[in-house]
Amino acid sequence: MSIIRMDTGARMSSIVIHQGTVYLCGQVAKDKYADITTQTQTMLEEVDTLLAQAGSSREHLLSCTIYLKNMADYDAMNAVWDAWVPTGHAPARACVEAAIAEPEYLVEVSVVAALKS
Repeated sequence: MSIIRMDTGARMSSIVIHQGTVYLCGQVAKDKYADITTQTQTMLEEVDTLLAQAGSSREHLLSCTIYLKNMADYDAMNAVWDAWVPTGHAPARACVEAAIAEPEYLVEVSVVAALKS
């Protein structure tokens, strides 16, 4: 039973693949000083990049957990999210308010996806 780890550091791997399932480390925005819309867009661009690197895509999402610094940003984040998720391919999802490691970040996502067959 093999486990593939990509972009592995001392603390975490960016991607872990096991038995046809892709696990991504938490993804945040490219610019932590941007507004919630831009942070969500660039965070999801990072997800797309990592999914492609792993051999998956947003059409293969299984589960996503979204962490918002402030639930007041829920509607703005969802406007970007809803446009990003392909019709008919919505994952199981949770969205919670949480303190994120660096206080400037407004949103973070944890993703689990299937490999493309």
